[in-house]
Amino acid sequence: MRIEEGSMDDWRKLAGFHYRSHKVAGPRKIFRLVRGDELCGVIVYCYPPPTCFGRKLVLPKMTMKELNEKLSTISRVVVHPKYRTIGLGSKLVKETLPLVGTPYVEMPAVMAKYNPFAERAGMKKITEQPPPKEALKIAETLSQLGFNIHLLGSEKYVQNKLKSISEKEIQKIKEAFIKNCHARFMKYFFSHIPFGRKEEYAKAIMEANLTKLSYLIKVCSFLLQTKVYLFSKVI
Repeated sequence: MRIEEGSMDDWRKLAGFHYRSHKVAGPRKIFRLVRGDELCGVIVYCYPPPTCFGRKLVLPKMTMKELNEKLSTISRVVVHPKYRTIGLGSKLVKETLPLVGTPYVEMPAVMAKYNPFAERAGMKKITEQPPPKEALKIAETLSQLGFNIHLLGSEKYVQNKLKSISEKEIQKIKEAFIKNCHARFMKYFFSHIPFGRKEEYAKAIMEANLTKLSYLIKVCSFLLQTKVYLFSKVI
């Protein structure tokens, strides 16, 4: 097996095997793991976001220009199911860290808590971020209405469940989202609404159809997962 520079096309071919969205913002470098002509894995390095939990524990405050020059963010690591459990995730991280071209690399992740492949590749776990109280409150409401909290990431399950409950119970869910407003709900679902416009957010929630509501619940399911921040000093 060999590692070489890849492209977004390589990522798209394996994106369906990754637990997160297929969309990748600001890719810096992409590497692929191949066996002959067969694509076995892909790692995507991106330019860093302006802020990230855990970063202040390892780096001084920097301008956006400095961050772009000195820091890369591992956004996606995916291995074809055929080749899982043999350490290829660690191989992708370990062998590409020196190739990305920045002295520091960070990796905020969910799966790292359960599959520490990045730590095995030499990255250090700096901290964990527990679920926000808003997501926990919404999950409590959903649980009371009979939702399986572990299946909230499945839009099909959530939509079927929403169709099976009463309009009064739907309203209860909407009220929970209004009462427990979180920036992620506004950012990912109501991007046209300026931050702080809670009145508009509440109106949009009350008018949301079941498809939109199921998407909000999916966002909530992601927030419910404990996040892990990993870091590596490359140079």
